Amino acid sequence: MNNSKTKLPIGILDSGIGGISVLAEIIKMLPHNEFVYFSDTLNFPYGTKPEDTVRSLSLKATEFLASIGIKSLVVACNTATSAAINEIRTLFDFPVIGMEPAIKLAVECNGKGKILVMATPLTLNSKNFIRLTSRYTQKTEVVSLPCIGLAEFIERQNRYNYGNQVNEYLIHLFSSIPIKDISTIVLGCTHFVLIKKEIRKIVGDDVVFIDGNYGTARQLKTVLQEKQLLYEINTSPASKKPLKAKITFCVSGNEKEVIKNYKYVLENEGITCE
Repeated sequence: MNNSKTKLPIGILDSGIGGISVLAEIIKMLPHNEFVYFSDTLNFPYGTKPEDTVRSLSLKATEFLASIGIKSLVVACNTATSAAINEIRTLFDFPVIGMEPAIKLAVECNGKGKILVMATPLTLNSKNFIRLTSRYTQKTEVVSLPCIGLAEFIERQNRYNYGNQVNEYLIHLFSSIPIKDISTIVLGCTHFVLIKKEIRKIVGDDVVFIDGNYGTARQLKTVLQEKQLLYEINTSPASKKPLKAKITFCVSGNEKEVIKNYKYVLENEGITCE
């Protein structure tokens, strides 16, 4: 049964465009809910900043979303999650869902090769990540691949056109990696999900990709159901028409052009914005 709080929007927080890939998964799973997407483009990227700075920026962004009025928050950024999610959960009374590299799922799905985790330096050096990987070291070898500057390349591109610059970066990035030994790649930054096709061209068709987007959407739905905050309406079976979602975009810098790119990414996922 729906109550007044169920109609409040779900807040999504990221430093840029990467969280749009998470938002798309959430909309597909929770199409009748409203959303507020906060993108801290003015302070992008988070992945190369000191942890204290990321924590402060994440708390400030959460305060802004809380002032709007949200029923839950998804920290759609692995870096912000590792730096700030404990403090956010302590300071705010709405449910908070974070992101972390999906190593557990990768181990469960992994073949005989190594697991490669692509992420920002801050994520890979965080206590949470080190603790996470230590659980599985006896089962398989987990290799960390810090992707310095890759999120910046992705953020700068217009209308999903990543071009030669990203391709050249990926070629250089994987030049020292024995790809034949890798069976699974964990995309530990939401930005990287947007260039899955480009990465596939470098590593080949045999490597399995894992990201945390679908699992995050599932976790959010479960928590909202448990807290009786999930807004649902009875509808006929879904048609093939694009999903329509009510989304408010809040961008800290270069708002007009950034929102155009965000809507374009969503349109490629079959989602239009009301």
